[in-house]
Amino acid sequence: MKKPLLSKSTFIRGLQCEKSLYLYKHFYKLRDEVSPQLQAIFNQGSNVGVLAQELFPNGVDASPSSHFKMQESVLKTKDFIENGESIIYEATFQFNGVLAALDILVKDEEGWKAYEVKSSTSVSDVYINDAAIQFYTIVNSGIDLKDISIVHINNQYVKDDGIDIQELFTIESVYDRVREVLPKIPSQVGRFKQVILQDEVPAIDIGSHCSTPYNCDFRGHCWEHIPEYSVFNISNLWTSKKFDLYNKGIVTLDQIDLNNNPLNANQFLQVTSELDNKLVIDRPKIKNFIEDLNYPLYFLDFETMGTAVPIFDNSRPYQQLVFQYSLHIQNEKDDLEHKEYLAEPNPNIDPREAFIKQLIKDCGDTGDIVVYNIGFERGKLNDLITVYPQLENEINHIVSRLKDLMIPFQQKWYYTREMRGSYSIKVVLPALVPELSYGDLEISEGGTASTLFAQMVLGEFNGDIKQTREHLLEYCKLDTYAMVKIYEVLKSL
Repeated sequence: MKKPLLSKSTFIRGLQCEKSLYLYKHFYKLRDEVSPQLQAIFNQGSNVGVLAQELFPNGVDASPSSHFKMQESVLKTKDFIENGESIIYEATFQFNGVLAALDILVKDEEGWKAYEVKSSTSVSDVYINDAAIQFYTIVNSGIDLKDISIVHINNQYVKDDGIDIQELFTIESVYDRVREVLPKIPSQVGRFKQVILQDEVPAIDIGSHCSTPYNCDFRGHCWEHIPEYSVFNISNLWTSKKFDLYNKGIVTLDQIDLNNNPLNANQFLQVTSELDNKLVIDRPKIKNFIEDLNYPLYFLDFETMGTAVPIFDNSRPYQQLVFQYSLHIQNEKDDLEHKEYLAEPNPNIDPREAFIKQLIKDCGDTGDIVVYNIGFERGKLNDLITVYPQLENEINHIVSRLKDLMIPFQQKWYYTREMRGSYSIKVVLPALVPELSYGDLEISEGGTASTLFAQMVLGEFNGDIKQTREHLLEYCKLDTYAMVKIYEVLKSL
């Protein structure tokens, strides 16, 4: 059997960017390193695929002995079909130089049906193209497919005493949508084969395709000519406008014509502050903001985790569940006290109940509770009311005391060039308090914290749990200590 030039994944890659396809085939080592968070997403997708097999139990598995021997699966699948098997996991087919694996192939009274599992909560256009190349390969291998469906997560499902597989997943037929794009497949396959066999890297410049529909893993290579700080860092500027500037030869901020530009007031401020080293301080508005805060002040930050398959009862797929908080308490004399909570990573103990009960106790009865981006903490607290209605009054009392420290920076009452258009606390902190930094921490952002804790709960973590818990506490503690120091800077003004 001749080795295939294309797979389902490389076909999808080619649809996004032919240069990416060529680099993947010939310069694989130029790919960006896969982050732990992205790898966790890949692993979660694989786990969801295995779980979905329970929708069609007692099947046979055509998986190869290794990822590098996918053609083994083609032969296994052929043997299974010839031997009368009606449910095949990882069924794999090859036609016209294209190899495509399918999560579940089923034969019922109507005939053969294909099911591709996705860990997302809806069907995207990419999934239609994904299904179309599978349909093309399977049908041309002699299988008369009666239907093809995407199996995805039902995000309205609420776990209650075990996982209900039928409720967790939604099976959505995409047969008609696949048939619409199917006529394009042969020419696309032919084109991509030509790209792979050519002698030179396709001359394709950077563009919106670098991040649509996926972030390309050759971005680091293809964007080497873009400086660290460029027009692509202008905050909230439409991607199309960024590339309009780039295509006119405007890459750095000093190349922008300030008399004729697509920038709004905040974006203009970002550019001029960078060029002129301009510091913006609206003292009256900052003064009003500070005077509106009531002591004692509780500086509060949450950490959350979310998984495709709910772990705890009364939770939904991908719902962000609180598992940790840090709380710095400051009185009028500037005395500072710290309290914290970090759940034990136990899949049999929902972290939310102990979390909210301790938080209610730690937050006392009076004083404002200062957060950074109020929508997040308020949303998580309101979620907790639905799970623990008996605590509604106490939780609502916390919600009513929330104040948002992000506002002065979001509204540009305080702005300096070091913020580079952002009002994220990770950027504001070093701009206002240079001696503090997240850079020295083992865990330096919320995505990593969420991933690591979820892995510990699921039993998928291979590191030192005790040490990692210390790192989680250090990270969350810095978030609230950062708010204290930022508040002190604003107060000094």
